[in-house]
Amino acid sequence: MSSPSRRSSSPESNIAGGSGSGSAGDERKRKRMLSNRESARRSRARKQQRMEELITEASRLQAENARVEAQIGAYTTELTKVDGENAVLRARHGELAGRLQALGGVLEIFQVAGAPVDIPEIPDPLLRPWQSPFAPQLAAAGGMPDAFQF
Repeated sequence: MSSPSRRSSSPESNIAGGSGSGSAGDERKRKRMLSNRESARRSRARKQQRMEELITEASRLQAENARVEAQIGAYTTELTKVDGENAVLRARHGELAGRLQALGGVLEIFQVAGAPVDIPEIPDPLLRPWQSPFAPQLAAAGGMPDAFQF
């Protein structure tokens, strides 16, 4: 007995024309299946390679993210430090501005009273940053000392 899925071979199908066309169709089908399998294998290999590339990229990005977060932490610490120093300088500025204003008031009182006031000029290095505040002292001492003299 033959199964229903198999074709029964009759003497007419065994003739040169009959069995050759069936075999050629089967051969094409087999080649197409092999080609499809190979294509699927290449597709899976590409997907696997892409997955590995993405995992590597994710690891690199996580490491870079950790580095950037550490740098942000360092900058935040530095900013906090500079903010603290700035607050101290602002307070000192306010204190000195108040003292200067008070001294200006005292000076006015002396001038109104007619007392002679001799105020020496105090060099301000912020107004002339290219000049050393010690230049008058060095000139009086005989010029610049030779730093390389033993």
